Amino acid sequence: MESSTSRTSLNCISLADPDIQRSVALLKQACLDSGFFYVLDHGISQEFMDEVFAQSKMFFELPNSEKMKLLRDDKNRGYTPMLDEILDPENQVNGDYKEGYYIGVEVPADDPQSERPFFGPNQWPSEEVLPKWREVMEQYHREALRVAKSVARIIALALNLDADFFDRHEMLGDPIATLRLLHYEGQVSNPSKGVYGAGAHSDYGLITLLATDDVVGLQICKDRNAQPQVWEYVAPVKGGFIVNLGDMLERWSNGIFRSTLHRVVLDGRERYSIAYFVEPSHDCIVECLPTCKSEANPPKFPPITCSAYLSQRYKDTHADLGSYSNGKA
Repeated sequence: MESSTSRTSLNCISLADPDIQRSVALLKQACLDSGFFYVLDHGISQEFMDEVFAQSKMFFELPNSEKMKLLRDDKNRGYTPMLDEILDPENQVNGDYKEGYYIGVEVPADDPQSERPFFGPNQWPSEEVLPKWREVMEQYHREALRVAKSVARIIALALNLDADFFDRHEMLGDPIATLRLLHYEGQVSNPSKGVYGAGAHSDYGLITLLATDDVVGLQICKDRNAQPQVWEYVAPVKGGFIVNLGDMLERWSNGIFRSTLHRVVLDGRERYSIAYFVEPSHDCIVECLPTCKSEANPPKFPPITCSAYLSQRYKDTHADLGSYSNGKA
């Protein structure tokens, strides 16, 4: 059983606000309540955001045969077809009714770093097909990381840490940062029959920056254990990001900050969104922060490296690439 009719209200954090303590208070309240908030005045122009969405749409409008030439590889770079991902296997009858495109940190194939999971060369559409595409996406990747680092500084202060805690090399100095373009087909979701744009899930990493078009679809469930579960819509915000915390931050904070279940429920309209997933470096050990444990509240999660945690989560939610053995011919 569940209900999903109302819209939730989220705190808005302006990165241009000179009163950092106000931003910290707003963010802390949001992280304790739902783990979701809006970020405004982030310094990425609306004109450029519109260009990123336009380029994304151009890719998804290509013939399927063109898109399948760029099928995601074992580094999780490239195209993910409709139904490739199943985020909520207990409740979904098929996979997600969305297609996507992963773009990670660009590392040349001859660089020793490219041997690591989630690092390596990206796959790019040819210049003949989409001339400006790579340039636009690489610029957006850089801009979004800048915004994410600004948000992480406020999160650090909200956890009573030094502002530059997440700036360190082993944290966001050498991050696993992944841009994912998403396109939801114009279908009507039916939760009672297990049909979703994206199944219920929490994100894996530190934080996610989400830019959306003006089509409503994102829902959050603040209490995953409630019966019935209550799902609330999150309104799109023009020119801003919807930001949510990931599971690693919940582990770091010993469950004090929330990584909240969310999903996409479609109303029959096409929907485009752009997610930017921010995770720390491969060898970063995610363990309870000193400011988040006490005798009364000992660590709830064992330490784990970022790379090991992410690798398992991706494996659990994506189709085996062997199932597409004929798809790239």
